Amino acid sequence: MYEGSTDIVTGVRTADRVCEVGWFADLCGGDTEWLGVLDPIRGGTFEHCRNIVLTADALGFNNILLPTSYTEGQEVLTFAGAVAPMVKQINLLTAVRTGEIHPPMLARHLSTLDQILGGRLTVNIINSALPGSEEPPARRFSRCREVITILRQCWTRERIEFEGEHYFVDLPSAPARPVQSGGPLLYFGGLSEESKALCAEQCDVYLMWPDTEKGLYDIMVSVRDRARALGRTIDFGLRIHVIVRETDAEAREYAARLMSRFDVVEGERLKHRTQDARSVGVVRQDDLRSQTNDDYIEEDLWFGIGRARSGCGAAIVGSSATVLNRLNRYLDMGIRAFVLSGYPLIEEAYHVARHVLPHLPRCSLSSRR
Repeated sequence: MYEGSTDIVTGVRTADRVCEVGWFADLCGGDTEWLGVLDPIRGGTFEHCRNIVLTADALGFNNILLPTSYTEGQEVLTFAGAVAPMVKQINLLTAVRTGEIHPPMLARHLSTLDQILGGRLTVNIINSALPGSEEPPARRFSRCREVITILRQCWTRERIEFEGEHYFVDLPSAPARPVQSGGPLLYFGGLSEESKALCAEQCDVYLMWPDTEKGLYDIMVSVRDRARALGRTIDFGLRIHVIVRETDAEAREYAARLMSRFDVVEGERLKHRTQDARSVGVVRQDDLRSQTNDDYIEEDLWFGIGRARSGCGAAIVGSSATVLNRLNRYLDMGIRAFVLSGYPLIEEAYHVARHVLPHLPRCSLSSRR
């Protein structure tokens, strides 16, 4: 573990050494057996995406990320509303891009989902330009901050009274009131200084993408200190893939198999079809991968996935002992939420449920307010 990293624990929202272990449902059509190859069997159909969610629910994962992007596949809020009555215990980490829906109506959508789920909704706030448009970062962040402020008012006040650069709202809040007191937990990510500041100011969980241990530590210190200056504490989360097998050799062999049909040109095309392909976080992961000869930036941390997709582009690769050792180091650093995945998503969920889930001190962060 990176020396000195345990001092982060004193500044996290969830002081106990527990973690929320989530899974991922690729609503954007990226689930596949071979990285860089679109899979018609595992594409973003409702049936397949539903089966991913139901599998994760049955296996005992605490949460599941439902992503959003203007690509072929499922629209996140509609999909979440369809599967919410089907799940038994899992939380739905529903991603929303700020500005796509008028904030009071977005609050209504989310409060209805929370009611259907019995208070098991969590929300991943994404700050991005609207589909088909280009906007300066200052405008995007200004709008994102206003949307979150209005959501908080919907969930915590008797009336929404807001006047800003983008929105003017004067409405009663009762139509947008969720089951959870104070509203769903807000997860937020992004490596830019503006992203760190916004999360420290307004959100509950800072969700990171893979980096070196020192890199994660430095990011966490920066965000923790920003929150502390505002009298707040937040939790930290990590979105990362996992390839876990009986032995390290078997796991590495499977990683090689995933890339065995990879085509550079097609991989680049698929990677850049999403809205976050040029984000600061994706560029950071690309830079880390460029520093290696075999895509392993640390002994068990493989960045090859980022050759074929944007967003999270790295996996922990190894035996159950290897994977758990790294996850426990992250836990000791203060990370309290993991959003894991592996390809194909249903098949790999079983491997993680067998080798990883029983051996971590798990919880749902939304139940620990």
